[in-house]
Amino acid sequence: MAIRRIGQILVDLGFLREDRLEMLLEEQQQRPGEMFGQIAMSMNLITDDQLAQALAEQMGMQVVSLADVDITPETLAKITEPMAQLYRVIPLKFEDDTLTIAMCDPQKLQILDELRTFLGYNIRAMVCTERDMQRALERYYTSGSESVESIIAEMESDDELTMAARAIESQSAVDLSNVEALADSAPVRKLLNMVLLMAIKEKASDLHFEPFESEFKIRIRADGVLYEMVPPPRHLAFAITTRIKVMADLDIAERRLPQDGRIRLTVGGHPVDLRVSVLPTMFGESVVMRILDRSVVMLDLDAVGMPQGILQSFRDVIRRPNGIVLVTGPTGCGKTTTLYGALNELNNIEEKLITTEDPVEYDIDGIVQIPVDPTIGNTFAQCLRSILRQDPDIILVGEIRDLETAEIAVQSSLTGHLVFSTLHTNDAPSTVTRLRDMGIPPFLLTATLEAVLAQRLVRKICRECREETTPSIELLAQLNLTPEDVLDKKFYRGRGCAACNNTGFKGRTGLFEWLPVNDQLRGLINKGASTDKIRDLALQTGMIPLRESGLEKVFSGVSTIEEVIRETIAEV
Repeated sequence: MAIRRIGQILVDLGFLREDRLEMLLEEQQQRPGEMFGQIAMSMNLITDDQLAQALAEQMGMQVVSLADVDITPETLAKITEPMAQLYRVIPLKFEDDTLTIAMCDPQKLQILDELRTFLGYNIRAMVCTERDMQRALERYYTSGSESVESIIAEMESDDELTMAARAIESQSAVDLSNVEALADSAPVRKLLNMVLLMAIKEKASDLHFEPFESEFKIRIRADGVLYEMVPPPRHLAFAITTRIKVMADLDIAERRLPQDGRIRLTVGGHPVDLRVSVLPTMFGESVVMRILDRSVVMLDLDAVGMPQGILQSFRDVIRRPNGIVLVTGPTGCGKTTTLYGALNELNNIEEKLITTEDPVEYDIDGIVQIPVDPTIGNTFAQCLRSILRQDPDIILVGEIRDLETAEIAVQSSLTGHLVFSTLHTNDAPSTVTRLRDMGIPPFLLTATLEAVLAQRLVRKICRECREETTPSIELLAQLNLTPEDVLDKKFYRGRGCAACNNTGFKGRTGLFEWLPVNDQLRGLINKGASTDKIRDLALQTGMIPLRESGLEKVFSGVSTIEEVIRETIAEV
């Protein structure tokens, strides 16, 4: 049955005049993404209470006034603060395994599904006003009311939970029904839900659950650096890892072999993919979850941090009809994000774009994306052969790992395709030598290679707590600078505040070394010149090395000397 439009419901209830409806619909076209009811409220045509009544009528729900409801602490504990703030919901009562909640966005039905997944209860919703919701969140979920620390403290003092965990540890043959019951217990679910939501909220890339002899560590990788959280009780390690395996649909009885799986969630209306890797260790199973959150990745070349000159040159190269464009650097330096940005820019109805990746990290509408699976013989090289029969214009090969893949990429380029790929090298000039060492003849390299972009990521200084600082002589020396060289320069650092979790850093930006292959370079490559000679010529023709790119970020107050030293190598 089709859901009635909110505008017509407002008219039927007598809250909105018919002539205002057309005007509001026209206004909504000028304000894409905004809800009809919010626009009507912003123009003072309806009240908060009238919108709540109309939404309840539309979704077949009841209206509730949160000021009139007495909510017990036990009911409030069903939903943690991060979950309440993220989803904008308030738990009202819990009966017969059903949690009744209040929400001010009842049209977001996916919230109910997500809460069922996280909490394991049936969910029933009622509608409240936006004003009521804000007051209730401030009243019941003041900052710090519940945290990972408080949940862990509860778990440590829960004798029943401790006894159940110890009983399983002492068994020689584990009873799977007992294990599942423990993994599905409310405290374990609550802890894992809070850690996951916190990691997603902090835009972390990875979550680590690590068992050791006397402790069980949880660490979050955010902005490329690992941070340790308060460790949960050691005896609950098995329950937490089992809960993750259940969510990832892995075999909980298998504890001797590595396993890989994935968990698909929708958090706050956008999909989040968790890639789960389980590895047996001496003291239990180590679990790492890679968080792939599309809302975090900006598939926009303007957002990756390239200097304007390099960005313009890069855009010119990726619009060529054929050739190979390579992005190089270590794992986790943003190579794929840069290439996704390029593909996103080239993604139009006139071009056929195909990618082969291991694995496909972010799906983009309009691009055919193929996951590589070497276990069944579906390698990069095999995929690439098949892709060429799909009439592509632009091809992305996730990584050139061997001669076979490199040869097919070169042949694809020679037959009129534009090929993007990545490679693991320290800088742009050494990429040419690496391909030559793989076995690609120099004459084919000169015919196909259009440009190489070397890339690194450095953490940005938190804007909230940025302050001036004076670097030590030793630090300057590592960059071949003296105090006299930087007399007119200002240096900054992050003092550490709540906004950056007291790290002094918030977010990351790229350092780039751009090497377009011109006729002079082609001549050198054809002669089999060394990396040093290629680098010297590149520097003469205007290439800015990674370390110099880093210094520009330091002098502009974006990052610190320590970050640049950590991510770049000194010029030889």
